[in-house]
Amino acid sequence: MALKSSNKVDTNIYEIEVTVDSEAFKKACTQAYLKQRNKIQLPGFRKGKAPQAMIEKMYGEEMFYEDALDIVYPAAVSAAIDEAGLEAVDAPFDLDVSVIGKETGVEMKMKVTVYPEVKLGDYKGLKVKKNDTEVTDEEVENELHSLQERNSRLVVADDRAAQNGDTVSLDFEGFVDGVAFDGGKGENYPLELGTGSFIPGFEDQVCGHKIEEDFDVNVTFPEDYAEELAGKEAVFKCKIHEIKAKELPELDDDFAQSVSEDLNTIDELKADIKKQLAEKKEKDSKEKLENDLLEQVCTNMQVEIPDCMIESRQNDMLRDYEYRLQAQGLDLDTYLKYMGQDRDSFKETFKEAAEKQVKVSIALRAVIEAEKIEATDEEIDSEAEKIGKQYSMDAEQVKKILSADQLSQDVKRNKAVDLIVSSAVIE
Repeated sequence: MALKSSNKVDTNIYEIEVTVDSEAFKKACTQAYLKQRNKIQLPGFRKGKAPQAMIEKMYGEEMFYEDALDIVYPAAVSAAIDEAGLEAVDAPFDLDVSVIGKETGVEMKMKVTVYPEVKLGDYKGLKVKKNDTEVTDEEVENELHSLQERNSRLVVADDRAAQNGDTVSLDFEGFVDGVAFDGGKGENYPLELGTGSFIPGFEDQVCGHKIEEDFDVNVTFPEDYAEELAGKEAVFKCKIHEIKAKELPELDDDFAQSVSEDLNTIDELKADIKKQLAEKKEKDSKEKLENDLLEQVCTNMQVEIPDCMIESRQNDMLRDYEYRLQAQGLDLDTYLKYMGQDRDSFKETFKEAAEKQVKVSIALRAVIEAEKIEATDEEIDSEAEKIGKQYSMDAEQVKKILSADQLSQDVKRNKAVDLIVSSAVIE
């Protein structure tokens, strides 16, 4: 098995000629025979007992060529690609077998998509703005009130009409031109008024009505609604059975103690909220700064990315999404059916993000090579410990899941990002 020739025929495309010697191909034919013989029966022989030579004499010597080629192909092509010094990013294509036989061996041509050539532009001294990470009193108050909302309770309010913020138990039935339509009926439906979860204008018309009062709600379905109802006027016959008002807890020391085991006063709670907001702002600011710098590095870089690299990343993202759905007990195909999509159209929604991720990966690899960045054993161990903490695993478990090469690449990528950030001019 050997490389006969290697020639660049297009951007990121090489054509290689690969040979398999006759001895190797003969062995592969024998392997193919041993694999298939139990399915072959010749007159005078029990099934599976016919000799290879007899089968080839009856059906032709090429009887086992196709399977033999499948046997030698992977190792032959892999060795040829390595010998040519190419880094393939997809399976070879346009296979053309010009010679095949036990006495001649195999000669074949194919095309290989390779990792793209990169011309790295500026990646040091880039200018970037950092977001303000100061936490204002207003932001603390807003978060405090959100916490207050999350700890509210509902109390019956049967002595007044419904108003925004209330949760009502509602019977309703919708009619278009006097005819009830599918999906337009509900009984004792819990609806929080003011959330905008129903058709525009619906909740506003529920406000002002009391328990057990019959009333109509007149709405027009939006133009982008389901086709059979889009743009049509409808009347909903409604009745409220129960009104519950949201009761907010007092923002005092008791409230602080109820939401945290470690805090005793409302001032301590505010200080803790401010600290958490500051940490989040700093983290978000750091991520945005890094993303802005990496975007500049990608813009300054010259590269033509093979489509197969982007599609491969799209497939990875689709699989990740499918795994997350499965963890929730959902099936992707069923989910897509309800969304009115198929796998291909859904995969296309990942294309922009996939292209960006591939560009960043290529840019960082180019920086790693330009700066000759390496990963020490200590840094790899530290990376395994960091990942372990994120997933409640020890470092040794992480090393069993991720290879040393994967961990090394993570370390080098992080060091490349740190280099880009540390050299940047931050405004």
